[in-house]
Amino acid sequence: MLSMRHFIYDFLIEKGLSEDTAKYLNMLGLLLALLIIAFIVDFITKRILWRFSFGIAKRTKTNFDDILITNKVPRNIAHIIPLIILIEFVPQVFSDFEYTEDIIEKILKVVAILLTLRIIRSLLNSVKDYLKTLPRYKDKPIDSYIQVFMIFAWLLGIFSIFAIVTGVSFLKFAATLGAASAVILLIFKDTILGFVASIQVSINDMVRIGDWITFEKYGADGDVIEINLATVKVQNWDKTITTIPTYALISDSFKNWRGMMDSGGRRIKRSVIIKTSTIKFLTDTDVEKLKSIQLVSQYLTNASKIIATHNQKHEIDKSALINGRNLTNFGVFRKYLQTYMDNHSAINKDMTLMVRQLEPTAQGIPMEIYAFSKDQRWQNYEYIMGDIFDHVLASVKYFDLEIYELALGNKD
Repeated sequence: MLSMRHFIYDFLIEKGLSEDTAKYLNMLGLLLALLIIAFIVDFITKRILWRFSFGIAKRTKTNFDDILITNKVPRNIAHIIPLIILIEFVPQVFSDFEYTEDIIEKILKVVAILLTLRIIRSLLNSVKDYLKTLPRYKDKPIDSYIQVFMIFAWLLGIFSIFAIVTGVSFLKFAATLGAASAVILLIFKDTILGFVASIQVSINDMVRIGDWITFEKYGADGDVIEINLATVKVQNWDKTITTIPTYALISDSFKNWRGMMDSGGRRIKRSVIIKTSTIKFLTDTDVEKLKSIQLVSQYLTNASKIIATHNQKHEIDKSALINGRNLTNFGVFRKYLQTYMDNHSAINKDMTLMVRQLEPTAQGIPMEIYAFSKDQRWQNYEYIMGDIFDHVLASVKYFDLEIYELALGNKD
């Protein structure tokens, strides 16, 4: 290039052009030649690296090299050689234009920094995409860590660019920024909070990708589809997307349903309110009538014998039902529901299962079913729970009980 520079310049002088004109035309000719060479080298390098990478990807079993190609890592690396050629020969092209040479060199150094950042980003994206294909890391907030690395890389890159443009040494420039750390912390407050939150979320295993969470403050109720440095994206059941600040996961309260999903059951906790005025002691005739209900037939037979033996032993006057031990329609109904749930095929019998009477209210006495369905899928869970309470509501009348209903003018 050096001999070429003198050759073009001397040729133009021999043709009778002035020195200034010869210098400009010489510079333009050399610049054009350098750009053409850089373009050809870039094209050839890209083709060679692409063929080399594609050949390796076809022969290996891992898909990491395929991901590298998809994220254009070989193509970005190919730009390094022509950039080195430009940086090396630009001083020769602009040797007669020192001011322009200085500007062009700074521009090329900035381009080199940006290219380095681009290569780092494509490499990190490749690592992220590869880790997400592994079951062990599939539900981890990989995006958060990649973004943290990229933030540090961009900060170093920006500091380096400012140092190159201003001519100030990198260390001196960084020291100057240290004095303005309060302002920097204020600007990157959300990023810092998100970074800390991401670490705590990962270490404490609070949320994973795929978890079902409920976050009432942000109106989120659905599956976590993405966790990154600044936000957590939740796809709600109506297919809308709710974005939650990552730091909110450690500063606010939310519900993660993973424990329920891992437990093997989904809780059913619902009650019906029985009108107090319909609760009564059962006569022998009532008991005989209820024995036709198969689920409580054996219970009534056994309980009647035990009660009769007790009352006879203590010579209880049964002319009034309140005396001695007695069965009530409410108690028999509770036993019926317990037996019904014990025999229900969709209920997980290895988890808590009970039918209980809650504290009386102004409307009546709540009868609550507390159990866990085997099927945790929302649609099936709702069907199971609906089926159970359809039966409960329909069976109440067989025990001469009534469900409380709020109606205009209701005095009960």
